Amino acid sequence: MALDGIIILDHYGRLIIQSGFRSSTTAYSLLHIDAVNNALQKAERSADVDSVIYVPPSNTANGLSACCHVEVGDLRFLCPVSGDVDPLLAFAFLQTFIDILREYLGTVSAATLRDNIDIVYQLFEETLDSGGHPLTTYSNALRDIVIPPSLLNKLLSVTGTNFNSTINSGFGAGAAVGPFSSPLPWRKTGVRYNNNEIYFDIVEQLKAIVNKNGTVVSSHVHGKIEANAKLSGTPDCSLNFTNPQVLDDCALHPCVRLHRWNRDKMLSFVPPDGRFTLMDYTFSSNPVTSPTPTQQSLPSVMSSRSNLTIPFMIKAIVELEDSGGSFDVTLTSRYSTHALENIVADINLGAGAGGIRCNVSRGSGGGGFINAGGSRNLDTSGASSGASWSFDAQRTVLRWEIPIVSPSSSWSLHGSFSTGTRAPRPSHAIRVRFDISSHTYSALKVGQLKVTNAKENYKPYKGVRGRSSGEVEWRW
Repeated sequence: MALDGIIILDHYGRLIIQSGFRSSTTAYSLLHIDAVNNALQKAERSADVDSVIYVPPSNTANGLSACCHVEVGDLRFLCPVSGDVDPLLAFAFLQTFIDILREYLGTVSAATLRDNIDIVYQLFEETLDSGGHPLTTYSNALRDIVIPPSLLNKLLSVTGTNFNSTINSGFGAGAAVGPFSSPLPWRKTGVRYNNNEIYFDIVEQLKAIVNKNGTVVSSHVHGKIEANAKLSGTPDCSLNFTNPQVLDDCALHPCVRLHRWNRDKMLSFVPPDGRFTLMDYTFSSNPVTSPTPTQQSLPSVMSSRSNLTIPFMIKAIVELEDSGGSFDVTLTSRYSTHALENIVADINLGAGAGGIRCNVSRGSGGGGFINAGGSRNLDTSGASSGASWSFDAQRTVLRWEIPIVSPSSSWSLHGSFSTGTRAPRPSHAIRVRFDISSHTYSALKVGQLKVTNAKENYKPYKGVRGRSSGEVEWRW
């Protein structure tokens, strides 16, 4: 299986840059660009367009093909495929290439791509070979081949000095350590730091649906362990957990020794240099063993896994009339030790909604009742105030934002709206997004972290922290 190439378009659907294509037809890439642009023009929202678009052939000699595409900021990345190619291969490569661009350019946008067009072309050549197969995708190996953009490199290019070829030829600064000199593709040789340190972030995201009775219909927690290693030499790390049974569907970084994980549930690895994702996993609140088909059926396995408790509860009272309605929404934190941060609640009031009047107030917990007033930009003079609301007339979405909800406290949103001559048809769901610092749903705990190095003798700084976020659809 091979990919045909990569195409990058700007926000207006215009071509910025594309890689070399295996197809002999020069119009092959233009067919895929037109197919994506036509699909975007016909759709009301860009999110409504399918991620895989069928592209009809220009003539009978050409075979069938499809275009896999993803949107990143003001850019759209296209990956045409033909023949018997799994689209997941295209999406996996696109995500990897986007991550590489972020490491090289910081912000992936049309402006940064145009300013570093030569770097992007070199990354095309190194990450995808002429046959359409992914080649070098480790950033540590790529940095030895394609020098990241910097002011020094730009000055050298203006003066006519090819700094990249000087390093790759084995002279000057790159004589000691050349490209592909390391036996580990994810780590360079000869790495040195004055301060050796390694930090881990346990990041978990909750996605759930709650019905109008407050019962959790479905919940899912996806987690990952992000690492930032700044260690000299070639260190060997081992990380174990006190409760590894909460981890399910684990996807490990290639640096992890798989047999140690399967045998001892221990992460043993030589880390890449810099930031990387050590593990992806899902959390099961009620872990079960994998039964044989004769012991237990699939529905009973799924029912044995209980849903998580949502960190908050919502009480919504909505009264609809002939040409409008009123609402009273109360959000209460269920946590007694952790605060909810950056809460954003979206309520779709339906077509024709307008004339919004709202009043945000704080209820019990954390200092008593504080009336925030009825304006769009609320008074933030109080230490516990700062909530606000806004209305997007184009999308007819009422947005309620609360910077922080203290433990066991509550906030309320009262208001009304009108729809003119038509009957109101608001969405019967409230979408809530939030963050929680120093907290994980799985309560995953690190038991021990060891860092050994046969040639280096140092004691690195080590740290582990957790943070969570969530997206809940609460129906009323």
